[in-house]
Amino acid sequence: MKLATKQAVKQKFAQSVAFMQQTRNLSLSFLYGHSIIPYRLGLVFLLVVGLCSCGSLTSSGLNGTNFRIGTNVTPIREIKPEQDNQATVYIQGKVEKKAPLMKQWAYEISDSTGKIWVVTNQNNLTEGAQVVIKGKVRYRSIPLAGKELGEVYLEEE
Repeated sequence: MKLATKQAVKQKFAQSVAFMQQTRNLSLSFLYGHSIIPYRLGLVFLLVVGLCSCGSLTSSGLNGTNFRIGTNVTPIREIKPEQDNQATVYIQGKVEKKAPLMKQWAYEISDSTGKIWVVTNQNNLTEGAQVVIKGKVRYRSIPLAGKELGEVYLEEE
């Protein structure tokens, strides 16, 4: 009985190996006469696109003049001076000016669409540096001589 069991196991194993070889030959038959390199490049491309769609990579320095990775960066011109606007936005730009406040700093950030002041606790941003900042849109009303000279700014979160 032991010999019959061993032979049955060997036979099942041989059938499994034969089935695996047939399946392998069928699954790779489309590659005959073709190089595998285009398929690998396509796979790499899909992986990179997948990673880029997972989130914003602008803070890691992967940006160009008119090329941004990630869709959550708001152009400065789209930030409107509305008194009830408490939206949280991401901006990307260059530090133009800085001004010390009591316990905070204010930085003027510019992109290709405009400029905006950002109030933050960070004190290590240098003029000319490229930054990505997340902040709440704030509006400060300044009525002067019957005119509204209010200003929109961001308060970093």
